[in-house]
Amino acid sequence: MSQISLPFDWPGQGAEDFLVSEANRIAVRHLEGWRDWSLPISVLTGPSLSGRSTLGRHFAAMSHGTVIDDAQRRDEQALFNAWNEAKTDYRPLLLIGDASPGQWVVALPDLRSRLAAVPHVAIAEPDEILARALIERGLDRAGASYSPDLPDWLLRRIDRSYRAIASTTRLLDDAALSSGRKISVALAKQALQAAGFLPIVQTDPAS
Repeated sequence: MSQISLPFDWPGQGAEDFLVSEANRIAVRHLEGWRDWSLPISVLTGPSLSGRSTLGRHFAAMSHGTVIDDAQRRDEQALFNAWNEAKTDYRPLLLIGDASPGQWVVALPDLRSRLAAVPHVAIAEPDEILARALIERGLDRAGASYSPDLPDWLLRRIDRSYRAIASTTRLLDDAALSSGRKISVALAKQALQAAGFLPIVQTDPAS
């Protein structure tokens, strides 16, 4: 598995905050290659907190195109008009959603048929390398000190999803602030069990 590249060469404040791994590399490359799109329109999807909106902002800064976030919930006629303008002006249009275009509820037949054929790239839930990096970044940003073995311990025990990682690191930061203690594996286990994130295990040889 390839290493995370950080930062990647995109303009705009915050670009250095986006971590690239196999979970999102295809999406990143597709947006970076916007000049080679056969159709000046694409759809980007991904789970909540996956960085899809961050990618959209950097795509807009790089291409000077139009980005419509949460597109599956937007007015259909407005989407159709934006689509036509993109084709007429050949100005890139990126639609961002949380599900593939085929799952969008679209009543307008012309828009539905176009969405069925549009290029679509998706961000997946984090792979192991990205998950560990996100755990470390979340802990570092929180500011509380933590034991070196904590990221790997968390990686083996929490759901590998953007939402779970964000929730876990916030919870542990709160626990550290309230206790005034360094986030050790023991403190993390206690806090996560109390919050219902982990089952209570009487004997845990890995802890």
